Amino acid sequence: MPEKHLHIVAFSIPYPANYGGVIDVFYKLKALHSKGIKIHLHCFSYDRPQAPELEEFCASVHYYIRYTGFSSQFSIRPYIVQSRQSEQLLQNLKKDDYPVLFEGLHSCFYLGHKALKGRILVYRESNIEHHYYFNLFKVEKSLFKKVFFLIESLKLVNYQKQLRHASKMLVVSMSDRDYLAKAFPNKEVVHLPSFHGNSRVASKSGRGNYVLYHGNLSVGENELAASYLVEHVFDDIEIPFIIAGLNPPESLKQLLVGKPWIQLVPNPAKAEMDDLISNAQINVLVTFQATGLKLKLLNTLYNGRWMLVNPDMLAGTGLESICTIAQNAKEMKEKVQQLFESDFDTNLLIARNELLEKQFSDQANAEQLIRHLWG
Repeated sequence: MPEKHLHIVAFSIPYPANYGGVIDVFYKLKALHSKGIKIHLHCFSYDRPQAPELEEFCASVHYYIRYTGFSSQFSIRPYIVQSRQSEQLLQNLKKDDYPVLFEGLHSCFYLGHKALKGRILVYRESNIEHHYYFNLFKVEKSLFKKVFFLIESLKLVNYQKQLRHASKMLVVSMSDRDYLAKAFPNKEVVHLPSFHGNSRVASKSGRGNYVLYHGNLSVGENELAASYLVEHVFDDIEIPFIIAGLNPPESLKQLLVGKPWIQLVPNPAKAEMDDLISNAQINVLVTFQATGLKLKLLNTLYNGRWMLVNPDMLAGTGLESICTIAQNAKEMKEKVQQLFESDFDTNLLIARNELLEKQFSDQANAEQLIRHLWG
């Protein structure tokens, strides 16, 4: 069989795989590499060092400077797109006729370029970006950032039209698939869940002695979720509650004053975060954005005990049967108290493993991706 080569244009350097978007990219590289695909990775450098570890899974790795700052904001293109352009990237893509996988709208500056006309150009969706940025606008406290998120959302609505140049679209949730299929009725839009790196459910049976919420706390959406839990769920039930994540803001720290049953764990290393997830009695995850597939949800289902969520966390995922759902703060408070006294047993593990293996296997999804690229 002839070798199969693939260009992947990533919005950032996907190592270490320690937050949503890069987790999907990194474990996609690993899964495709295990299937014999020769990957030519192109990634933008701005807040992460170059990663020699990626060379284990890629035939070649190329780095390009991301042009952050005001100069990239004065454009009709969204900032997240305009800042990720590189003539060298275009020249590298032109050297052959391999398929190109564009990771997120961020990486799509050259999706409609005439030099790539006739190529297999696949868009990999991770969010409906203008929805995501509009929700960031709604929860942001800084006036400067609020204005930026609103303008970016408006630009992204317009820029989404560029997706007409994609050969097909691969989306992470069923609800996002429905949205893009309606917006682009002449395009093939396929549900392909996020890659996550877990091969089996490793959840512990028995009980833990605390409840955990985790996320990147510098992101407004996650700060809002953590604050909501502190103020409306764990305000007067003195069950040990841990909030863990990157760069917690001062405003969140102030909410914990006078609540000794709530502990903040800032910037935990991966091993520490893994231990927190696996040893918790309940992992509680809340979002107010019903878009994309939250990778921390998948990772926690593979490694944690009870999973308590609000409906928006599950939108379009098909994971309702293996999560406990609370419609509001009152119901969430009641279910925290109920689950905290309930053993997590092996029957629950079996049901969880069956569903996750059927729908979210990295190996099966890599095979599906290969079929969409080469038939």
